[in-house]
Amino acid sequence: MNPGMATSPIPALGKDLVGLEFLSQEQLLIILDTAEPFKEISERRIKKVPVLRGKTIVNLFLEASTRTRVSFEFAEKRLSADTVNISETGSSVIKGETLLDTARNLEAMRIDMVVMRHGSSGAAQFLADRIPSNVINAGDGRHEHPTQGLLDLLTMRDHYDRIKGLKVCIVGDILHSRVARSNIYGLFKLGAAVGVCAPKTLLPSGIRDLGVNVFRRIEEAIEWADVLNVLRLQLERMKDGYVPSLREYNRIWGVTTRRLDSAPQDLLILHPGPMNRGVEIDSDVADGPHSVILNQVTNGVAVRMAVLYLLAGGQPDSAEAAKAEAEV
Repeated sequence: MNPGMATSPIPALGKDLVGLEFLSQEQLLIILDTAEPFKEISERRIKKVPVLRGKTIVNLFLEASTRTRVSFEFAEKRLSADTVNISETGSSVIKGETLLDTARNLEAMRIDMVVMRHGSSGAAQFLADRIPSNVINAGDGRHEHPTQGLLDLLTMRDHYDRIKGLKVCIVGDILHSRVARSNIYGLFKLGAAVGVCAPKTLLPSGIRDLGVNVFRRIEEAIEWADVLNVLRLQLERMKDGYVPSLREYNRIWGVTTRRLDSAPQDLLILHPGPMNRGVEIDSDVADGPHSVILNQVTNGVAVRMAVLYLLAGGQPDSAEAAKAEAEV
């Protein structure tokens, strides 16, 4: 057994990561703090440690993904796990097999973890309740995207050295966004104030019940916030006329340099990607001095390494020792 590894998942995190809604502040901080020593691994000449050697992880992506899937693959390989990638087009689901049958067949091959993206809200919890392997939610319907929420938290903390007291406004397609929900849950638990800003058609009913500030104009959000987390318009989920046109959306709601120049303080700009440049965010903002979008990508690998390590039984206090086990 590798140093720093336990024989079972640590009680502080549990068997699965299906969302941030029911994690405590302590659990969130354990994950963020554990991610810190894993950042350095990506800067090495040999980007590997052996802490998950012998573990088999299935990446079950039943909905399109590039960034999240690749980020998990990097995290798994840098921890020396064996990985199997399954997409919707390459699985028996397309032939009518149920999710549970797919999972049970994978279990019969003695896997250790499943990282799953699915188009239906609750799919990750459904699977986690029915198989003994660890399940990590890589995005389920409109529900949650916990590792994206965690990497956003880590990126904010890197910049400000804190989360508590920050004013964070989530801007854009809140209605269809699982990222928004994970951010809201995580930010509140770490002591931030949270706002949302979007056209009324892109706000879920009951959004105020979550305790967020609702801004109707992007100018008001910019004046209030320390951080803008800009979400893309999920055009693939929009069957009806949620906005008059993309050009009109940018004119009224887009995050532009002109609007940022009027802010009373320097704003931090995040975006989970992929971006619709010239729609929800202009290129000069995405590539400008306020943007930490590429930092989010880097932190995504570290956060996912931390989650995999902890769910496999790694102890938070042993993450530094695990990092030192460079594979040569």
